[in-house]
Amino acid sequence: MSSHNVLDLTHPLVSGQVPACHGHPCYRASLDFSLAKGDFANVHALTLGTHTGTHLDAPYHFFTDGATVDRLDLTLLAAAPAVVADVRHRGAHERISWEDLTDAANEVTRRKARVLLLCTGWSRNWAQLNYSDHPYLDSEAARKLLGMGVRVIGLDTLSPDEVTPEREGADVHRIVLGSGGIIVENMARLDALLDCGWKNVTVSLLPLNLDGCDGSPLRAVAWEGAE
Repeated sequence: MSSHNVLDLTHPLVSGQVPACHGHPCYRASLDFSLAKGDFANVHALTLGTHTGTHLDAPYHFFTDGATVDRLDLTLLAAAPAVVADVRHRGAHERISWEDLTDAANEVTRRKARVLLLCTGWSRNWAQLNYSDHPYLDSEAARKLLGMGVRVIGLDTLSPDEVTPEREGADVHRIVLGSGGIIVENMARLDALLDCGWKNVTVSLLPLNLDGCDGSPLRAVAWEGAE
């Protein structure tokens, strides 16, 4: 597998340009040691949260007895078969229903995939004022996906739930994380992944090994796996 056949699904982290939920830490990188200033090496200091940029939510994010990042089953996240659902027809604040996912659900069954990625196309609005106006997943559809054996749901949006100025929903979070599942948010280039035409999408969505934490930034990548 060459690097030309690996698709990066991760947003770059740029100081001051990373969307975050209200109250969450904002990303910053500063050069504390600099070769240009005569220091021994270049060394940056980072300020970030567990939900900075492209990241995953562990069950502990919403449940005190849920698994933390360091206790997640990495077989779900490393070289995992994945299905990508095309829901780009859904607009701002529109619900993604089970009917929108029937083709993808059939593919999940065929491949016995445990990872489902929802391509809304909303990553085009990354770092824009309307980024939080994304479509959202129907809670009953989330339950059906879990019933099929899906354990990881990823999206190219801020959240699988609806986010408004008045309220940030959490129904899908509670359903997925409450079942021991994992949510991956703020993914990039899922539209490019669809356009690749790959029939056996494989992904790695590996978090940092953060002891006792509720989430982690990650580097998400995809490639064409074997049949």
